[in-house]
This record gives sequence, structure tokens and C-alpha cells, in this order.
Amino acid sequence: MISLNTMRTRFGIVLSVVIVLALLAFIISLGPEMGFGSKDPVVGVINGDKVTYTEYLDEYETVKAGNGGSEATDEQADALARTTWQSLVAKNFIVPDFNKAGLEVTQAERLSMLSGEHPSQVFYSMFADQQTGDYDVAQISAFLSQINSNPQYQSFWSYLNSQAVLERLSSKFAGIVKAGTFVNSLEVEQGLAAANESRNGRYVTLPYTTIADSLVTVTDAEIQKFYDEHKSLYKKLPNRSLTYVVFDVEPTEEDMKAIEEKVMAIGEEFAAVEDVRAYVRKNMGTITENYVPASLLSEDEAVMAEGKQYGPVLNINEWEISRPIDIKDAPDSIGLSHIVLSAQNASMADSLVTALKGGADFAAAAAAHSAATATAQVGGELGVLPFSAIPVELAGELAAAKKGDIIKTEAGEVIQIFKVTRVDAKSKHILIGSLSFPVEPSSATRRAVHSSASLFAVDAKGSVDKFNASANTAAITPRVARLQQGERSLSVLEKSHEIARWAHGAKVGEISEIFNMGNAYVIAMVTAIDDTKYLPVSEVSLSITQTLRRDKKFAMLQEKLAGSSLEAIAQSAGVEVKPFENVKFSDYGVADMSLEPRVAGAIASTVETGKLSAPIQGYSGAVVFVVDNVNKAETQTAEAEKVLQQANLEAVATQASVMALQRMVEIEDLRGQYF
Repeated sequence: MISLNTMRTRFGIVLSVVIVLALLAFIISLGPEMGFGSKDPVVGVINGDKVTYTEYLDEYETVKAGNGGSEATDEQADALARTTWQSLVAKNFIVPDFNKAGLEVTQAERLSMLSGEHPSQVFYSMFADQQTGDYDVAQISAFLSQINSNPQYQSFWSYLNSQAVLERLSSKFAGIVKAGTFVNSLEVEQGLAAANESRNGRYVTLPYTTIADSLVTVTDAEIQKFYDEHKSLYKKLPNRSLTYVVFDVEPTEEDMKAIEEKVMAIGEEFAAVEDVRAYVRKNMGTITENYVPASLLSEDEAVMAEGKQYGPVLNINEWEISRPIDIKDAPDSIGLSHIVLSAQNASMADSLVTALKGGADFAAAAAAHSAATATAQVGGELGVLPFSAIPVELAGELAAAKKGDIIKTEAGEVIQIFKVTRVDAKSKHILIGSLSFPVEPSSATRRAVHSSASLFAVDAKGSVDKFNASANTAAITPRVARLQQGERSLSVLEKSHEIARWAHGAKVGEISEIFNMGNAYVIAMVTAIDDTKYLPVSEVSLSITQTLRRDKKFAMLQEKLAGSSLEAIAQSAGVEVKPFENVKFSDYGVADMSLEPRVAGAIASTVETGKLSAPIQGYSGAVVFVVDNVNKAETQTAEAEKVLQQANLEAVATQASVMALQRMVEIEDLRGQYF
């Protein structure tokens, strides 16, 4: 019977499938305002529908339960938050609007998906047989039989169904979009020529750098006009600007001396103990998972091969002490085959050991009896393993093994029978126990730094000017950061969720509490809140200036590219005529011009040979060329070209439809202050 834990594990695979099928993860624009209902805070608005704190939290818990219930790391928590928001967008916008468009998933369709008649990737990933890969309806029945008695199963089943429906609706939508695409005969003809033809010739290029920037004037009015005409290029998310200071908490000389004295005392005690393993465990140390070859130890660490202690030694910011727990002369590598049995088959294991020691065929026995199907198919062969890869619990018996030995081991509910097929030369291998002590600031040092941060917070309160003045007095350089709406942390600071949460709800000029960042204390102030939809012209004026300057330089260079031949133009401009070969329409560059798709397209589109082209405005310079000959090769058929173009067109149309849906929906993501 399939367990809920197994379902959760498998569902991690489904998530990526569902998110892609759910319109490519549906990246949505977000918004910063905070709204409140009568009792339940509003944490978002999706297409006019308010999402309350409770609704979001319920959805988050459902998504978390469906993905194994883990949010142990910041990355896992961020992924769950994104998936939760996507799920709410699907409920409040995607599914309702698909339904309005006449798309729905009927009960009959759901049953056919569940039965496997019309397979769903969601159900398939959950209920496929792990051995054969076949869809297993029996697993569904076993799972459904547990629903009535387990609320967790009910919640998970509901979530699973919603994802399957979303997958089906998205597939239908994509199907409609694809059905509306069509490649005509002219497109096939042009594509066939582009695929089967290439061109050789010569060109002359005049780089824009040959004209000094000082000779080209770009006015503010021209920048503003370009900005107004291309404003859609400068859309942005609302954001908040912060200034912050960092009070680093570092160990003082007194701290380092105290730690060193402590470690030296422990080192003497460690060197004297008899039970190294017990001492390491008692002091929260580490023991190597396997035996380490002595040859891999450094020159200083090599003393452990003689049974001696290594350290105490300071490596970067951590004191280390190590001692050998056990030293074995063991083969560098050992060849093994095995048979795996359940502990319930102990009598069979004993019989097999007796038979194998008597000369029975090990490969045949493995194929007939081993529960490890992957190795059973190859006679139980595991291959040649370095001794350092052998688990510690097997190391004792295998260290002294000889070729041909049959060895039985038991661990938990598993019995393994090994055959030693190869034994290499022996060398020393060591099981090592280690203690480590980071060099950290003392409590007194932390209190002193926190006190300094507290005094700063008092002096800096009130305005940005006071903040900066206090930083100057404290000899600390203020840093800046920008927090976009929907972001859960600052990109310039690790583990800064708490700072981001505070900033999303703070006002301009508001100073934060003292945030404990582990090895530092951080105090921040919001300096600006920008809720506009577009980047201001001041922030993009430099890039606009570069674009307009390039346009003007091209106009100036056109005069130098006037002439009767490439050679005459090159001689007049003081440049060389360069060759190009096999330029196709699909190329992005020409000869040594690595990124010039416009030039490549112009060359590939040229029909007449021997004719000087008009000047082409490239990214790096102005170009003129002559196509000397057209090379033709039957590398593509008309039918293959049609299939290729149809596939590309369907992909582009589907992606464009997603972007259209993104523009349709109105989203305000107000979660930053809470999550």
C-alpha cells in the first residue's frame, strides 16, 4: 500500500512538471500596498480577488504537505512560497478565466485521467510502478482506501486533483493556441533557401569607436523623446531603497587567546584518553564515515598513521584536533559481488553460504535469490571498490579478506553475502576522530558591539541625514540596497529575511531594530519608496544616450562608406577588405564580428552577386559588403523544413500566449510584511 510519505517524495518530481504545464510557472508582476479586512489581513489581490492571510497560510500548508513538509532551508521556504503563490494565481485567475473561455475538465475526463485512459503526468508520477514504469491503478485504489480515515490524505488528494485539472486545462489552452498556427508555402520556401544556401564574399566595417563621443551631441530632448516612444522597455516592479550599517562581531585578541588556552587544555586531555571514539562523541566531534588511506593525509597529518595525535592546529578560523580511532592494513581496492536477502531469510542465507563455500555458482545464486534486482541481473557484481568506500561496519572483515572468500554480514533487516573477487596490495587506512573549535567572539565582545549598535540606533533615529551623520561619527560606511516588491531577502545580505520583512512595512525615514545576523548586527533605514511603473528617465538616460549616439555615428559613417567598390571605400577610409565564408540566415555573426545578426541577415538575404550593398547599421560599426557567390546544398527537404517551422511556430505562439495572459492579470503581492 502506497504511503503518504512516498506520495510526497514522488510529488517533488511532479512540481516541476505542473509548474511548466501551468503556463511556464506564470511569473507575475507584483505590488506593494498593504490592505486589511475586518479581521484577516489582506496579503494579496489577484484579479480583483483578495487573498487573506489565513487563505494564503492554508494554501502554503497544503503545498508544504504535498512536498514532503520540509522548509528547513531558506531555499526550500522560498520555493514553497513561490509555488503557493502560483497555486493561488491558478485558483483566482487561470482556472476561472479558462472556464470563461469554455475550457473545462469534465467528471468523465477526470475519471479517464485517473484510470490512465488519458494519462495525466501528475497521476502518473504518483502512481507509476517504480520497477516497470507502468501506470498502476491498484496504487490509486490502495491510496483512496485510506482517505476516509486520514484527513492528511484528504487534503493531499484534493491538492493532487487540483494540479491534475490545472495540467489538463493548460494542455487544452496550449492545444488551442497551437491549432491556430500555420506555416504557409512561402515561409517554407524561404526557410528552405535559408537552410540550404550560404554565401561567400567580402566586407568593410567602420567601427563606431573611430568617431570620438565628444563629436556627437545627444540632447535631453532627444533622450526624453526616445524614452517616451519606448517606455514599455522600462517597466519595473515597485521597490524600496534602504541604507544600512553593519557592525561586525569579530573575536578580539583576548578572545583568541582564551580560545587557544581552552583548546590546548582539551588537546592534552584528548591525547591521554583511551577510548577515542567515546570522547569524540561526548564532545560533539566527528568521525570519518570510512577509513581514510594514509597516502591522502598531509605531511603534518601523517603522524596519525603512527597512532599519534594531530594538533591542536589553527586552520583559518578553526582549531582542529584529530586522533586515529583505528588503523588497518587493508587492500587499496577490493572486488566484490553480493547477494542481498531479508533478515527473515536467515536460514536460506546460511544454506547459500554453505553451498557457495562448497563451490556453487555465485552469479547463478545472485540471479535466483538476491533482492537487489539491479546487481542480481549481472550476477551480483558490485565491481572494484576502493577500501575507502567500504562502510565501516564491513571494513573489519573485508580488510583481511582473500580472493575467493565468502563473507556473510547482517545489518538491521538486511543480510548480505559477499564474494571477494579481487584483492589489491595493502596499505594503511585510518578511521579518524576529530574535534573542532571555531574562533568566535566571546559574549562580552558581543555585548560590547551590541552596545555600540544600540547607541548608533538612538543617534541615527529621525532622518537619513542623522543616519549618515551617526555612521560618520561611528566610522562606519553606510551601504545601500534595493528591495523589489515580492522579494523575501536582500540580494546583498545573506539570511536577511527579517530585514526584508521589516522593510516591506516600514515608512520612509523609519529606522529598524537591531538585526542579529550571526557574525554581525545590522541597522537599516528606508530612504525611498518607489511605486511607479516605469524606471525614471534619469536611470536609463545613459543607455539611451549610447543608443542615440550609435545612431548618429552610423549616419556620419554612411558618408565614408559611399563609393563604387569595396576596395575604393577601404582605401579612402584606411581599413582592410576582409572575407567572409558560408554565412547563413541563422548565423549571429560574420567572420570576426561575433555578434552582428543584422549584418548576417542582410548578407543571407542578398540575391544579386557582385553588387555593393547599402550601409548596414551593426552593433559595433557600419558595414558594407559584396556577395561573391551563393553556395547551395540539399541539406534540408521541404517536408522537414515545414515540420521544423511548425514546431518553432507552435513554441513561440505558446510562449507569447503566456506573456499575453501575464499582461491581462492585475496582481498585488502584499506578502512581504508577513512571510
